[in-house]
Amino acid sequence: MQSSSSALRSAFPVTLPVLFGYLAIGIPFGLLLVKAGYPWWLAPIMSTLMYAGAGQYITIGLFASNAPLGAMLVTILLVNIRHIVYGLSLIEPFRNTGRWKSYLIFALTDETYALLTGVKPPQHIDRGRFFGYIALLNQMYWVCGSLIGALAGKLIPFSFRGIDFALTALFLVLLIDQLRRTRDAVPAVIGAISAVAAVIFIRPSNMLIAALAVSLAALILVRGRNT
Repeated sequence: MQSSSSALRSAFPVTLPVLFGYLAIGIPFGLLLVKAGYPWWLAPIMSTLMYAGAGQYITIGLFASNAPLGAMLVTILLVNIRHIVYGLSLIEPFRNTGRWKSYLIFALTDETYALLTGVKPPQHIDRGRFFGYIALLNQMYWVCGSLIGALAGKLIPFSFRGIDFALTALFLVLLIDQLRRTRDAVPAVIGAISAVAAVIFIRPSNMLIAALAVSLAALILVRGRNT
């Protein structure tokens, strides 16, 4: 029990950027869901079982347009296909995480990935517990944010102006925090150049995949040359 509580205490400070970010973007999700005419309780259910961030935002529009189930599944798959790349890079870190492994795979969001690749478990703290609590705390923040937003949407009039920037703001906070921790700007610079190139030269439907592929290839070349 002491080991478990120590892992939780060590994980909580690491997740603070995500706490504020997930509340900031989880609340708008709940508000948008209720505004679209769906019951408030659907927000925490989706955040618990689906837990897909941007995918959940997209799902609201798909629900509203009465999109067929097949189209919804394909759309969510394409939106979250980048997680395949995330998972491949975490095969070794997840190897000895024990009973937490399945949950870590399920809960691998962009923000959790950023934290897991930017921190190391403290000495004498089990890796599986430390990573698992980071992922679990992050999901709890998201569920709480979406629930607060859904309940507020039922009770309080709210302006939706600027809500769509919340997700972008969270990624900027995570980037700054990771740069501060690692003091390594090379991945960020490569990612920025790849993103700009994808916007200029690639069709919108393929921009994300192209940017990820180019970023990974360039990073492998750069790191391989430096080692």
